[in-house]
Amino acid sequence: MSCRLAVAQIEAIPGDIRGNVARVVSALEDAAAGGADLALFPEAVITGYDDGVFAGPLPTLTDAGWSSPVREAVYRTGVTAVVNTALQRDALRFLTDVLFLPGHEPIPAYDKQHLYDSERSVFTPGEHGFSFAVGDLQVALSVCYDANFPEHAAAAADAGAHLYLNSGAYFPGGEHRRDLHYAARALDNGIYVAFSGLVGAPHDFIGGSGVFDPLGRRIAAVGAGGHLAFADLELDAVTSAREGQRMWTHRRADLGPQLRLDDLAVPGRPRRRR
Repeated sequence: MSCRLAVAQIEAIPGDIRGNVARVVSALEDAAAGGADLALFPEAVITGYDDGVFAGPLPTLTDAGWSSPVREAVYRTGVTAVVNTALQRDALRFLTDVLFLPGHEPIPAYDKQHLYDSERSVFTPGEHGFSFAVGDLQVALSVCYDANFPEHAAAAADAGAHLYLNSGAYFPGGEHRRDLHYAARALDNGIYVAFSGLVGAPHDFIGGSGVFDPLGRRIAAVGAGGHLAFADLELDAVTSAREGQRMWTHRRADLGPQLRLDDLAVPGRPRRRR
């Protein structure tokens, strides 16, 4: 059984929650028209990614003004959606992947764990990973900077993930780093990796949304002027990649200590005393 994934590329206007929600709902409807089972949206797509917005009042999970239209679109289309937003929970603020499943209430599934410098004074880092099933694929969540850390995707794969989703917002100049990280996370772990990025205001975000297969090859990308990319994902591709690329099987849980030359007894060379 395959999973058809739709990756969205959207301009989220800072503070325009109503307009941003409308753009998400429209993209969900287009994803459904394209046969998608699952749709991924960029970082902070509901609030917009902006320091001024982050410092002000943030939506909560129970704010019907943003969550209800998205939930209703998911119910209507049958497309599962991962929607990231800045979110207030009690006295804390998070960059949260909210999971919308047909027939269910919204779930605050995953909070961004690796916070960028400018985010650290505002947001609280998440304390756990998260995965869920779509068909026979296990899907893990991450947000932007998380994917810069190889151990984050490795932990998801070790927990059984076949697909690693990343909602992000890359600034100008980040193209090389963005594409290298996602391709590497895919190849390193023999998993699919999908990225959904913001474009436009207020920082000229560069998008670059797409999907990489378990060998690190880009298999889908949002074209010029488009806002969705589709990819059909197969469990067999993960199995085949891991059979051909043995890094996952041969990975060692413990590499032992890191020794220095001074730790070794080299003939003719006095050993340094500590």
